[in-house]
Amino acid sequence: MKSVSSWGDIPEFDDEAEEAEFWNGAQLDARLMNASIHQPDSRESTTITLRFDPRMLARIKRIARSRFLNYQSMMKQWLSERLEEEIKK
Repeated sequence: MKSVSSWGDIPEFDDEAEEAEFWNGAQLDARLMNASIHQPDSRESTTITLRFDPRMLARIKRIARSRFLNYQSMMKQWLSERLEEEIKK
């Protein structure tokens, strides 16, 4: 099984079937996942409330399950990645 050690190693997928095929033969390196969730400079966190359409939340949870991730951690990672993209602009 291929170990994904960089977010750049994950290709763009045309559909869910292609993504599923990729993840059947790959897994995230534990250090990559820990580094993305546990930011060294974040000493505290704030609880917020977001309201989602139930269908959207179900889709998010399904994606997270397929990656063996907690859906909230995955969403935090998505937000972190997008924030970095916005800062670079």
